[in-house]
Amino acid sequence: MNPTDISLYAILDPARSKGRPLADLAAQAADGGATIFQYRDKTGDTRTMLANARAIIEALNPFNVPLLINDRVDIALASGAQGVHVGQSDMPARDARRLLGPDAIIGLTIKEMQHVHEAPLEVLDYACMGGVFDTLSKDNPRAIGIDGWQELAQPFRAKMPALPVGAIAGIDHSNAAEVIEAGADGVAVISALFMADDVRRATEELKEIIEGARP
Repeated sequence: MNPTDISLYAILDPARSKGRPLADLAAQAADGGATIFQYRDKTGDTRTMLANARAIIEALNPFNVPLLINDRVDIALASGAQGVHVGQSDMPARDARRLLGPDAIIGLTIKEMQHVHEAPLEVLDYACMGGVFDTLSKDNPRAIGIDGWQELAQPFRAKMPALPVGAIAGIDHSNAAEVIEAGADGVAVISALFMADDVRRATEELKEIIEGARP
């Protein structure tokens, strides 16, 4: 199985979209080089989320990039999304794997060392460590910084070297290179892409920064 490409991980959230249709934003970011997408909606009702997920999937089909749903395994199942991303208070990753099957992409958020030790590595396709920097898009009580990211990533990688490890929270064009140079396989980004007036251009520029920072 090929590793999941999380190099430019675009997170779609209606709260950080300037009111624009998420499917349109997804198509622009995919055209600009985003490699994987997550749809996150903490306030939407189930029918709205399902409609949005289906529209995003349709928009992404020509680009052959996957869509994951944040937390909601039921939305992923009903919409035909390629997988889910779960946090520490969401459905356990093992249960998500059992429901979604062996071909689904399943990612996990890691915030502290206990999460590293408890991570169900056998069911994961990638992990994201964070929050790395302060962000307006989510309540992160403590940004861990680059050093904190490395402290989590190193023991995690020692247990499963082939599993992609990304970074999340507060990452934009000004600091993405630093994160990649620190060893991240990819960066998860919301506002730097989807609060931009020109989403495609913002994605292209960030993709160039990421590729330029690789060893």
